[in-house]
Amino acid sequence: MNHTISDVLPADTSGIYIGRVWDPSRELPVPVLYADGKVWDASSLASTTADLLELQDLNGHLSQLRQDRPTWNVEDIYLESQGNSNVPMLLAPLDAQVIKACGVTFVGSMIERVIEERSGGDPSAAAKVREQMQSELGVDLATVVPGGKEAEAVKQALLERNWWSQYLEVGLGPDPEVFTKAPVLAAVGSGSSIGIPAFSSWNNPEPELVLVVDSQGRTVGVTLGNDVNLRDVEGRSALLLGMAKDNNRSTAIGPFIRLIDDAFSLQDAHQLEISLTVDGPEGYTLNGMNVVSALSRTFDDLVEATRGDHHQYPDGFVLFTGTLFAPKQDRDVPGEGFTHKVGDIVTIATDKLGSLVNQVGKTEELPPWTYGIRSLCRDIARLEQSREKP
Repeated sequence: MNHTISDVLPADTSGIYIGRVWDPSRELPVPVLYADGKVWDASSLASTTADLLELQDLNGHLSQLRQDRPTWNVEDIYLESQGNSNVPMLLAPLDAQVIKACGVTFVGSMIERVIEERSGGDPSAAAKVREQMQSELGVDLATVVPGGKEAEAVKQALLERNWWSQYLEVGLGPDPEVFTKAPVLAAVGSGSSIGIPAFSSWNNPEPELVLVVDSQGRTVGVTLGNDVNLRDVEGRSALLLGMAKDNNRSTAIGPFIRLIDDAFSLQDAHQLEISLTVDGPEGYTLNGMNVVSALSRTFDDLVEATRGDHHQYPDGFVLFTGTLFAPKQDRDVPGEGFTHKVGDIVTIATDKLGSLVNQVGKTEELPPWTYGIRSLCRDIARLEQSREKP
């Protein structure tokens, strides 16, 4: 992959962007502010992005930080695919936050999940099931509001036709699907490799808007995510969701967190259109789009289903909001749709947030996950000790 930092930066320079960079001089990751082509080390304000996002008057603190000399020009920052531990390197922009996800939040993806279930995870059966479903349902599910009386009536009608599904339950019922996508610190950033395990032969990227939520349940920023999905595994059984979703390098987030402020509201985030491009090593190209405004539930609905009196997140959390995109375009075998190949370059992008770019590899052959919570605790202690020195 020949991408550089300039390939992933947001085109919109009016935003306030938070990220993480590997600092080779101290051999640890630091939270950073990106603005106007410059990067400031923000570890004088907080040791982690989770702590940084909890600060009162964060914008004021960041404005003051910008009065200082920048730590790096943005061109000095490398992507993981280019660099090593001896150079400043862009990382996923979160650290202590829990990584949560909502699924089946768009009608298109809901229908594809039903198809996966009905086909038993067999891509060769998917086209026939899709055709049968379209002819038999007799209702436009896109017009149904989840959790309402109409949704209940649709449920009863589909039960009578033997088409009801656990996926329709979370897509149309009162409660959305919420699951843990990856362990804390397991996400990779823009420019890193993502992995497909050897036990999967039908899989796809999922381009998503990711909400960044603080410990009090306030959505303070947004970023881009790739919820790498193994369709054949989940299609065998929804109880294999963890196996289908949580593997080494199966979660990509970045490049930065854009803060919610006067120039960029949650309503602006709701209007984003997120593009997806997959460039294959054989010359194949897949294009897709996630239109966030087509969500069947509100951001508040999803956040409140995740956090509330029933569950708290003292370090905050990030929340994948789901995707409209479901790849049906055949790649090799007619009727079997899309699946990844080693060497695919996946680009998820929008001008407001930048580009999340990752190359697909074999999970078992990619670098293992080694930086966990104990490593982070050690590095926080080192940062705090350095601040105490006169």
